[in-house]
Amino acid sequence: MMIFINLATKKGKITLTTAETFVKVLSPFAPHLSEELWSVLGNGDTIAYEPWPSVNEEYLKEDVFEYPVSFNGKMRFKIELPVNMDKDEIIRIILGDVRTKKWLGDKEPLNIIVVPNRIVNIVIK
Repeated sequence: MMIFINLATKKGKITLTTAETFVKVLSPFAPHLSEELWSVLGNGDTIAYEPWPSVNEEYLKEDVFEYPVSFNGKMRFKIELPVNMDKDEIIRIILGDVRTKKWLGDKEPLNIIVVPNRIVNIVIK
């Protein structure tokens, strides 16, 4: 919640609807503060009987995933790739990365294990 408030403050724009939704989410954690903020926002009734904000599934979908890339089971770096990318394309991009070349050196990978949206592990001798 602090991350959201800091970001919203930096942007300098908080609508009344956004503020009210934030106060509703804050209310289980800080009920007294939330009641005060709710009344400051111009609401007469108590926040305790307000409906919980609805979830918009569209906002929960992620377009990219940050793959941890491991060499022989030890994570060496992370790389962001699109979620819907197939294994062959992931392997091609990982092998073309400068950081991979650093960890491979002059060795050839024995096996490359790709678990979609989880991890990439490169097995070397």
